[in-house]
Amino acid sequence: MSTKQLTLIALPHFPQVQPGDNLAWIIAETLRAADLTLEAGDVLCIAQKVVSKAENRYRVLAEVVPSAEALQLAEEVRKDPRLVELILQESTAVSRTRPGVLITRHRLGFVAANAGIDRSNVAQADPSAEAERVLLLPVDPDGSASSICNSLREIYDVDTAVVITDSHGRPFRLGTVGVAIGTAGLPALWNKRGEEDLYGYRLRVTEVGFADEIAAAASLLMGQGNEGQPVILVRGLEYPPTPDASTADLIRPPELDLYA
Repeated sequence: MSTKQLTLIALPHFPQVQPGDNLAWIIAETLRAADLTLEAGDVLCIAQKVVSKAENRYRVLAEVVPSAEALQLAEEVRKDPRLVELILQESTAVSRTRPGVLITRHRLGFVAANAGIDRSNVAQADPSAEAERVLLLPVDPDGSASSICNSLREIYDVDTAVVITDSHGRPFRLGTVGVAIGTAGLPALWNKRGEEDLYGYRLRVTEVGFADEIAAAASLLMGQGNEGQPVILVRGLEYPPTPDASTADLIRPPELDLYA
């Protein structure tokens, strides 16, 4: 049996991303500076935060006018009403609440705390509290991944894949893990039903959260604090080309969700 290896490389010295930046070109320049290139089958994991920054998904809290619903909910969860308003705007339903906790079903379908809106690692253009900024998730992470993937294909003339990652908690375990919120070029959910295991048993229900597994591995290098390594090159994976990849495939339908 041949030995398989999986290599993960954090792109070094990745620059601070500004609104309007071309992430594909920044990635290509960072790869060149590190004497790296892309090979067919490589996967690039990109932290959601740099995608959101490039797409200018900043919001200034002072410019947000809370609705009556946001004011009432903010009192219940003890959060800034302006932040709660943004969370509601980014969500389709409130899942769970308690003081200090607001969990919603995001408009993209998944369940997350604060609709993925974050203050961490967000540079403040003005240090005054009145100008505090927060960062929202990309409008269309799959579209963002596809755009970056297509641009990299033009630069390197090889087929690669892109996974946009975020950190999520889970209702049944402590700690956050990396998950995929955007994919291009690989299956987000890999259906293994019909394949045989080591003993010839035909799999009946096995579906692999392939993009989530990649995101979790990459997040070990990305980190959660001041590591400054938002792009991870993953080499050595085998997967079927998937031109119509979508992280929507990973979302459990609400009628089957026992936790949301």
